[in-house]
Amino acid sequence: MTSPANPADVLGIAVVDDHDIIHTGIAARCAQANPPIRVLSTHLTAGSFVTTHPSPTADLSAVVLDLELRSRRPDFDALTKIVDAEHPVIVYSHLENDEIILRCLDIGAVTYLAKSEGQHHLIEAIRAASTDEPYIGPRMAGAMLADATIGRPGLSARELEVLSAWFQTESKDVVAKHLHLAPTTVKTHLQRIRAKYAAVGRPAPTKAKLVARAVQDGVLSIDDL
Repeated sequence: MTSPANPADVLGIAVVDDHDIIHTGIAARCAQANPPIRVLSTHLTAGSFVTTHPSPTADLSAVVLDLELRSRRPDFDALTKIVDAEHPVIVYSHLENDEIILRCLDIGAVTYLAKSEGQHHLIEAIRAASTDEPYIGPRMAGAMLADATIGRPGLSARELEVLSAWFQTESKDVVAKHLHLAPTTVKTHLQRIRAKYAAVGRPAPTKAKLVARAVQDGVLSIDDL
């Protein structure tokens, strides 16, 4: 295995799953990636993760979260807890119900992957988490295509604030300074916004397309541009 030229550029993730064997499996797969991805920490509960990572850090690109923690039901509260701490979350679950997938995206997950999908999807999703564009795997795509609620996404007040500021500048760093946020937080909000637009059948993969969607939805007017 070849080491990356710049170790500082190696992506890092945290894993939240109540099975140690999943921690081990994800770490092994990430180590085999080229370039490798580091598992910086593993946790059995969302509470444990948030306690040690109360806010985003530059070295943590994403949180890989199992949706069923200590129960057979989807733990949306766990997802909400990590999203509220402003971390980009990749839900990684064996649950494949369309309604569950769409609800996770609505809460703020940047990507939803089924564990039945190939592990290369997880690696690609982790890499996408270091950008402001979501990775859309097969099951997530299927859920979005089946969604009957085509229309406006439910953007939070903070997401609308970030979106408006980003449209008026060329730099996410300027947005971060203006809103007193970490640059990684701005990136995470943009990931979530794009994921939400994709989830309602109106993908916006580029800034120009996102501007068009925002004008259509009344988020901003032509005079604001």
